[in-house]
Amino acid sequence: MTIDLSTKTALITGASRGIGEATARKFAELGANVVLAARSSGDVERIAAEIGAAATSIRCDVSSYDDMVAAVSLAQSRFGRLDILVNNAGLIEPIARIEDSDPEAWGNVVDVNLKGVYHGLRAAHPAMRDNGGLVINLSSGAAGGLLEGWSHYCATKAAVLALTRNAHNEWSGQGINVVGLSPGTVATGMQTAIKDSGINPVSQMEWSDHIPVEWVAQAIAWLTTPAASKHYGNDFSLKTPEGLHEVGLGT
Repeated sequence: MTIDLSTKTALITGASRGIGEATARKFAELGANVVLAARSSGDVERIAAEIGAAATSIRCDVSSYDDMVAAVSLAQSRFGRLDILVNNAGLIEPIARIEDSDPEAWGNVVDVNLKGVYHGLRAAHPAMRDNGGLVINLSSGAAGGLLEGWSHYCATKAAVLALTRNAHNEWSGQGINVVGLSPGTVATGMQTAIKDSGINPVSQMEWSDHIPVEWVAQAIAWLTTPAASKHYGNDFSLKTPEGLHEVGLGT
């Protein structure tokens, strides 16, 4: 499968590690210009420098709309356009049953996981309005599931799926497509926090049970191709043999 992103510019949130970092590197490998955004600047600066001239970085807290506007503006000023937005930034900590949860911390997860995606959509629209574009929202099986201790995560991912559907419905006629990716469990630092919590069956999984971040980056790259268009306006799942096969990871 050949994917050519040589004419594209992508903005990736949560790009300092894990899925975001792997996606930035994958997109650059496929020829795209990439803007790496994260709450702290050190790691994204280092990763952008390692990628080279096709990459730049910005400190960006997705819970701040102004920060997302600044990230979109950087993509336009540095590379002349914005074609792809990957809303990847997300939190799951602190993991706790509802009666044990801290209201402020619970709300912070809403600010990042849900409002952060909205801020990305809202900030990217003016940049994509004239030339079209694609927004990829990182989703989860938690969007339709119930997992003890994850009330904040399940609620926000369900809301993100609703945002994906609404935004695509409103914007596809303008040439802006929106799609979600439900990757399953991925070998990132988030899984360390989940395992440490000891809550619900996911915390009992072994590290080897989780897929590598490079697989998710491959799936995100595949979602930019015409073959993925049938999934636009909904979540695409990487958790089945059929999904893996579609993105070129199946046997």
